[in-house]
Amino acid sequence: MSLSKEQIAQRIAKEVKDGYYVNLGIGIPTLVANFVRDDISVEFQSENGVLGMGPFPFEGEEDADVINAGKQTITTLPGASFFDSALSFSMIRGQHVDLTILGAMEVAENGDIANWKIPGKMVKGMGGAMDLVASAENIIVAMMHTNKAGQSKLLKTCSLPLTGVGCVKKVVTNLAVLEIQDGSFVLLERAPGVSVEDIKAATEGNLKVPAEVPEMKF
Repeated sequence: MSLSKEQIAQRIAKEVKDGYYVNLGIGIPTLVANFVRDDISVEFQSENGVLGMGPFPFEGEEDADVINAGKQTITTLPGASFFDSALSFSMIRGQHVDLTILGAMEVAENGDIANWKIPGKMVKGMGGAMDLVASAENIIVAMMHTNKAGQSKLLKTCSLPLTGVGCVKKVVTNLAVLEIQDGSFVLLERAPGVSVEDIKAATEGNLKVPAEVPEMKF
């Protein structure tokens, strides 16, 4: 059984530790705020100038003036602050963000990431992604393992324009949790009902498989 986008976010939320400052990219990463444990304190930062984001608002409770970098309406937690994007990027470039969670179109076995441009197609653009991947020491990617044609998005070499080089530490997909080590994807966990053979077949890049690969726990 492949995971839903919400389940990918739920698994990534386990990587968020007490006291972390976390930046959430557009797409699946924004869902992570909905699944962080209630017994830890986490500050979510958005590059448009918000520190202290909460989960998404319930329908009918949205405030169109309170948005994240992807222009989605958000909630804020007690003590949240708002500031200009120059200060926000100073936080990022000054390495004050402990964890960055991004979406991606492609990730290579050496940790390269492509997530901002598909030549010939209209996409949202770079945004803050290049600053985030250049400055963050801990980057986790949330993505689907294959594209709509069933082709792997975990590659030997990215075919799309790069956002960052050798920067991704971990990837959580609808099929697996993988860590990037020494130029390879190391399989840490598999989605419930997904076999190691399924993951091998969906991974173009070099995949190292330990003797035991447990199922994900949420």
